Amino acid sequence: MNAILDLCISTLTQGFIYALLSYGVYITYKILDFPDLTVDGSFPLGAAVTGVLLVQGVNPFATLLAATLVGAIAGFVTGFIHVKLGVRDLLAGIITMTALFSINLQIAGSNLAIERSIETIFTSGPIAMVMGDAPLMYRKFVVALVLAVVVKLGLDLYLKTKSGLLLRAVGDNATLVTTLAKDKGNVKLLGLVIANALVALSGAVVCQEQRAFSSTMGTGQVVFGLAAVIIGTTLFRKLSFLQATTAVMVGSIFYKACIQVAISLGLPANLLKLVTAALFLVVLVLGKQKGGEEHA
Repeated sequence: MNAILDLCISTLTQGFIYALLSYGVYITYKILDFPDLTVDGSFPLGAAVTGVLLVQGVNPFATLLAATLVGAIAGFVTGFIHVKLGVRDLLAGIITMTALFSINLQIAGSNLAIERSIETIFTSGPIAMVMGDAPLMYRKFVVALVLAVVVKLGLDLYLKTKSGLLLRAVGDNATLVTTLAKDKGNVKLLGLVIANALVALSGAVVCQEQRAFSSTMGTGQVVFGLAAVIIGTTLFRKLSFLQATTAVMVGSIFYKACIQVAISLGLPANLLKLVTAALFLVVLVLGKQKGGEEHA
């Protein structure tokens, strides 16, 4: 029984952490209608910066801010290439993602391990004061939950502001943004900055949770984010009162649960990417079918 409970808590923790990434993909995919592959580069970028700073003794919470900032810069680069240089959206993301692979290697090498003696956001003094002698697993769960909810609420509030409404409009009706005397390119650029800042923040939290960085940890993250967004928005399509960010968070948890079930059934680790791709295909097909039924 305890083993099942621990497995559930671990899955929820992972779902909350990766919900941060899914929020970013939600902005690019659902709001901006922008196929941003920068995600596969900005996720490990946040982890690389966090890992290096932690090893150098920087406060673990400060590393989250640094990771968010460099993620925002990565998003700005993609936006600049697309908006200012006129490169197609998909190619702009590929260019930045490719460049970031080398940059991440320069920052942290191919692999970086963080010693147990180094504090993370899960073992820091403030968390220890609040949670006392609670097991590390429960600390991770609480911190991940708080981060996911706080970022979700902040994103919900932002999307209700004038800037947020313009961001939502540029994906649906760019002409409307222009008629409001706003530069649609700059609005799109801002969206990419926010999205990749959130993705890098997720990478930073993963780095602290795993106490490690790997140059390949970004591979397939855009697929995960897309799957989480599609699962969440498809499952709760008819619940209009539910915030899209909440649906995305649930989608992230559901997707992580599916992967965890596959692992629990004894699936070899080297087949996880295959399962991920297969699950993503199923999600796309089911989402398309449900969309067709509603239009019928």
